[in-house]
Amino acid sequence: MDTSNDTPKGVPFNLKEHVSYTIGSVVSKMLLQKDTGNITLFSFDAGQGLSEHASPFDAVVHILDGEAKITIGGKPHTVVAGEIIIMPANIPHALQAEVQFKMLLVLIRGN
Repeated sequence: MDTSNDTPKGVPFNLKEHVSYTIGSVVSKMLLQKDTGNITLFSFDAGQGLSEHASPFDAVVHILDGEAKITIGGKPHTVVAGEIIIMPANIPHALQAEVQFKMLLVLIRGN
C-alpha cells in the first residue's frame, strides 16, 4: 500500500487520475487514515482481485472507472463506473477485475 500520502488537501483533484493501473497488480493509495475510518483509492488490472474476506465494519465502494465483480455473501454483483455498493459488516465479500477498474473504498469504523 502506498503510504507516501501525497494526497492534495484543501484543493480539488481528480480521483481517477490520482492512481494509475499497473500491469498484473492491484495498486492502493491511502488518502486518509483516521481512528474513525479510512479512505483508500485502488486500481485493479484485469485478472486481479481480493479474495473473500470479512470486515467488522461497513465499507462503501465507489467504482470510478471500468467495472468490478463484487461478491457479497455469495451473491455476485457487477458494479460499473459511477455506481456504489455498500459491503455490510461481517458478511464475506470478494472483488474481481474481469476488466481494469478503479475504486474508492470508504471504511467506517464503529456501529
